[in-house]
Amino acid sequence: MDNAGTLEVVRNIGNLFIYDGKTPLLFSSGLFWFLFILFLPVYILLKKSKAKMVFFVIVFSLFFYYKSSGWFFLMLIATSLADWLLSWVIFKSRSKGKKQVWLCVSICLSLSVLGYFKYANFFLWNWNAMVEGNFQPLEIILPVGISFYTFQSISYVVDVYKRKITPTRSWFDYLFFLSFFPALVAGPIVRADYFLPQIKKNLEADSRMIWGGLWLVIIGIIKKALIADYISQYNDLIFNDPQIYTGLQALMGVMGYTMQIYCDFSGYSDMAIGLALIMGFRLGTNFDSPYQSRNLTEFWRRWHISLSTWLRDYLYIPLGGNRKGTFRTYLNNFLTMLIGGLWHGAAWKFVFWGAMHGVGLAVHKSCKPLLDKIPDNAATIFFSWLLTFIYVSFLWVFFRAASFSDSILIIKNIFVDFKLSQLPEFISVRYVWCVMMAALVVMHFVPQSWADKLQFYFIKAPWIVKFVIFIFVVQLVIEFMVAEVQPFIYFQF
Repeated sequence: MDNAGTLEVVRNIGNLFIYDGKTPLLFSSGLFWFLFILFLPVYILLKKSKAKMVFFVIVFSLFFYYKSSGWFFLMLIATSLADWLLSWVIFKSRSKGKKQVWLCVSICLSLSVLGYFKYANFFLWNWNAMVEGNFQPLEIILPVGISFYTFQSISYVVDVYKRKITPTRSWFDYLFFLSFFPALVAGPIVRADYFLPQIKKNLEADSRMIWGGLWLVIIGIIKKALIADYISQYNDLIFNDPQIYTGLQALMGVMGYTMQIYCDFSGYSDMAIGLALIMGFRLGTNFDSPYQSRNLTEFWRRWHISLSTWLRDYLYIPLGGNRKGTFRTYLNNFLTMLIGGLWHGAAWKFVFWGAMHGVGLAVHKSCKPLLDKIPDNAATIFFSWLLTFIYVSFLWVFFRAASFSDSILIIKNIFVDFKLSQLPEFISVRYVWCVMMAALVVMHFVPQSWADKLQFYFIKAPWIVKFVIFIFVVQLVIEFMVAEVQPFIYFQF
């Protein structure tokens, strides 16, 4: 190889370590797995020394965040330092009033940073609409994962204030918690009282954790890189240009997105939880077959569990929960989901999505005394499931569509221009899409005991069997992959 060729190779290797906004580092990309394979043996060597392990993981996590969001990794460092210092001020303050003041300072600081990057243009746009001004959007780049690590930092400081936890003696331990790369950019939202003791114990992963983690990674790859990315191609056609498609095509797009967002986000969670297990850490469960739910309350106990429990513990309960009468219970549910909708995105369609989930929860709670009197047979189980699934699916339209008007158009087409006679032609043209959707439905409704058995057999299988399964899944992904690696939907939040 001549000097020019050598320089080109060096330049290409160097580019791997430089941030490129067009190609953020993703769990489903080959580059991440190349880096993780390099990371893992060094991590194993340093694991016995907690201090060295913590420092190494922090460096890798910050590099991972740099590759995902550029120089905003410096803001993550600043956030961690500010909250860590404020947590000690709160912990050492003897006066309750001073504790409350410093708690407010910490929360306001975190929310002001989040508010600027995520909601400044939204509020300025609405103000401009009211005063009929000539608004020009600010050039603001949203840091990846800011909503997730902001909620983690708030819960940490609140827990210190409530004396549920003691502040970490080392800032590095807190930075490790806040920047832990498996959960950094799209959750799960990790709670300090659950995660910090694991850092302190620094337990090594046993074979069950390692192979169980690999199994979750494989399941996550299947969900995200194989199913979600493939079915998204058709779904995008419907949502990007809704006026040219029939009611049946629109309905298929809605059902497709309902499954896509589940596969995309739960697939990311599976990979995050799996990677953490391989490293010897547990992040908890984030999805529990949510589309099996028979009411909206159950749905939110199964969907994005780390967010729903965070909203319950740090918003719903402080608002009064169900302790201040029936009306306040319904109002608190509504406000919690309204804020949850706004957390997902700075647009009125997200506010509407959250508000309608709040309304649905209130309606279910108000009807529960009557519903409890209905016999729990196969017919009522099916009807309650179907009603819940339809309600959730149609609300996903507002979540995905480019605008509120597009959402209304898509739903209108389904009811006005629906022709079942078009179904055979749709299946013949989109047969691979239909097969993947059918496979996903089967996977989703498989009893949990069956899924646990599959995981058990994988853990106990010889390493050659594990290797063959992994290669087979990778080959499937390559076979069906789209032109570019698709970012995770929840990266935008």
